[in-house]
Amino acid sequence: MMAKNRKLQKVLTVSLVATFGMGLLAGCNGGKAPASKEEKVLRIGVLSGGYDDSYFRQQYTDIYEFTNENIKIEIVPAIDQSQYRYNDGTEEYVQPDYLESMKKIMTGSNPVDIVVSDTSTLKQLIQENLLKQLDPLMQEDKFETTDFVPAVIDGIRDLGDNQIYALSPSFSSSALFYNKKMFTDANIDFPTDKMTWDEVFNLARRLTKGEGKDRVYGFSFNRYRGSDPYWDMQTYVSALQMKTFDDKAETMTVNTPQWVKIWETMSKLSKDKIIPDNASLEMDSGENWNAISSDLFLSGKVAMTIGESYYVNEIADANDNAAKIKNYTPIDWDVVTIPVHPEKPDIGGNIWLNNTFSINSSAPNAETAWDFLKFINSEEWAKLKSRGSYEMVARKSFIQPKQGQTYNIQAFYLLKPLPPSNPKDDKMMMEKPGLYSITNSGRSSFQEVIDNKKTPEEALKDWETKGNKMLQEIKNNPKTQFQEDGTPFVPEVSGAARAG
Repeated sequence: MMAKNRKLQKVLTVSLVATFGMGLLAGCNGGKAPASKEEKVLRIGVLSGGYDDSYFRQQYTDIYEFTNENIKIEIVPAIDQSQYRYNDGTEEYVQPDYLESMKKIMTGSNPVDIVVSDTSTLKQLIQENLLKQLDPLMQEDKFETTDFVPAVIDGIRDLGDNQIYALSPSFSSSALFYNKKMFTDANIDFPTDKMTWDEVFNLARRLTKGEGKDRVYGFSFNRYRGSDPYWDMQTYVSALQMKTFDDKAETMTVNTPQWVKIWETMSKLSKDKIIPDNASLEMDSGENWNAISSDLFLSGKVAMTIGESYYVNEIADANDNAAKIKNYTPIDWDVVTIPVHPEKPDIGGNIWLNNTFSINSSAPNAETAWDFLKFINSEEWAKLKSRGSYEMVARKSFIQPKQGQTYNIQAFYLLKPLPPSNPKDDKMMMEKPGLYSITNSGRSSFQEVIDNKKTPEEALKDWETKGNKMLQEIKNNPKTQFQEDGTPFVPEVSGAARAG
């Protein structure tokens, strides 16, 4: 009898736990059961995908399907990456047009209900009236956005001329990490949020010390060995949206006072060894490698560096395992926002909305699509996903420092994201692949400034001349590509073609 009672008690306990769990998950779904038990297929269009969509499902759809048994979710990639997996090299690789491919699955005979895209694609879809405006739906259901970080919700509003056409449950970001002990030892005040680039560079000069392999640099644009000042400069200029050539890709636009000032600033930092370069950080053949050797910040080679939000976990892990790492002392650190330019004091260069969710204006299941969007942008979803280490959830209430640490976490979301690139520019770059070489061709000119062979004005003028010649070649033949020195690249003709 006692055994029977224990069995009954166990059944009741499992039942109660299951009921409680379903109640919690129902809360994630707005606390209401699906209006209909009729089975529906909710089709979600993504920019790219392939044979394995398990990661996307784990992140966004599994829980929704579990709580809505009548809903079956189908993931539809605009570009199926599987087609490239089996290319044996005989077929020419053609850069895919993500925008046009997304439009096809939105407007075909079986259109997707939901569109998941980056901000560049999203902006163009909004401009072409292919997405449903969400403001009326949000007002009707009293869906509040006050808890969303400004970097996310304001960035989305900016794309839609102050109207909302998408929601993003998460975002990626970076901040300026700094070594507190290095500042204290130098008797220098810690950096603060929204400092200008010039202010940070001035701090870097004061923090730089030592010579040769013992040199400690004040600042690095990234934490990895192998830094290249020319490419690092792209982070510096990104918020200014500087252009290398005009909108028609016919004339270079680098011979200007603004470009001269940028090259003066960056070349001086490099020549004065305030920032590291690849040559100065090469490891000696006898240097012992360990788990932090390739990390400039952890190895104590730089006082300040730009790092992603998940870098927090790497620092914590290194500090927790300090006893196992030879000659490593745990770092006392904190973060502030990425530096800003005075003319754009609220714009950061390292905030990304990688997955914005919107509703196709031709969605067959628009009501279910909106229910799904509410779900993955809900407080309950944010609470469940806030423990993740890669992206940050968009709701401020659930953004907390990782692993019980204390640091200025708002530095990751105080600034607004950069305006997205123009899809028309992206398409032009795809149709004229040689344009990528234009930017690359400036590297040799910049190196001449660092080597004191030319002034920034002279080097930029040379780049302008070289670039204009390349642009003319592209104008004559859009498929022209170039060698490293800027001369046209002549593809090798196969034996079969020569025989023909």
